[in-house]
Amino acid sequence: MTKDQRLHELCRYIEANSSESLTLEHLSGLAHMSPDRFQRRFKEVIGVTPKQYADACRLRALKQNLRVGNSVTDAVFAAGFGSTSRVYERASSRLGMTPGQYRAGGRNLEISWASAATPVGQLLMAATDRGLCFVELGDEVEVMHLHLAEEFPEAVVSEMPEGGSEPFWQWMDALCGTLQASGSKQATGSKASGSSPELPVDIRGTAFQVQVWDYLRQIPRGELRTYKEVAQAIGRPKAVRAVASACGANRVALAIPCHRVIRGDGGLGGYRWGIERKRQLLAIENP
Repeated sequence: MTKDQRLHELCRYIEANSSESLTLEHLSGLAHMSPDRFQRRFKEVIGVTPKQYADACRLRALKQNLRVGNSVTDAVFAAGFGSTSRVYERASSRLGMTPGQYRAGGRNLEISWASAATPVGQLLMAATDRGLCFVELGDEVEVMHLHLAEEFPEAVVSEMPEGGSEPFWQWMDALCGTLQASGSKQATGSKASGSSPELPVDIRGTAFQVQVWDYLRQIPRGELRTYKEVAQAIGRPKAVRAVASACGANRVALAIPCHRVIRGDGGLGGYRWGIERKRQLLAIENP
């Protein structure tokens, strides 16, 4: 077994024992490396530090425990967090809401949505008062609305009326503007001609996913990056697969332009909203 294979085996070990106290010394001993060497190599290969990986596993366990109805306190300690206060301190960045709201499927969270016809199909945008939480491209608004309901089953979800929040409709206009052909009046008049619209987002993700998503928002319209180039740009050259997974986990189409990331051989790679739609988006941006 190579050292890299051993690190991937250790990931499975961390996943199975994330509720326990996993010290750097203990993990490096299992890897037969010094703590410093283990920390550095783990980050190169996996894309995050051992602690960040363990925290992500604990967060996954917390979500699972909350979904099955365990109390917040029981779920927090069962997942391996030392106290409820530590979870609440980082709830916004980790869950996008408090643990109580997440346990309730977004209960009492108010989400507004609207849809629009675009050159690549229907676009459904949903947002909290903090920013975009869901942007999907598809063929049927009814199906996309079901996906939104599945993501936030207990939230108060309502359609935004025509004369509703002005910022909300500005966000919608900006997203639709990115779907105008390069050089068109609408595209030139919006931020579509540069990087992705600087829209506020209210999304959940691991520290690594957020790092990838932040970089993707900096890719200018009309330009492409490979998964490897993204990994290198964020300082995680060995985390190519993790970058691809982070792109696949993006639930805010266009605002986080994961469609601008392709395989190293020039292939389009995957796309949550369909490979043909990815091809159409790139054709619009690169006429």
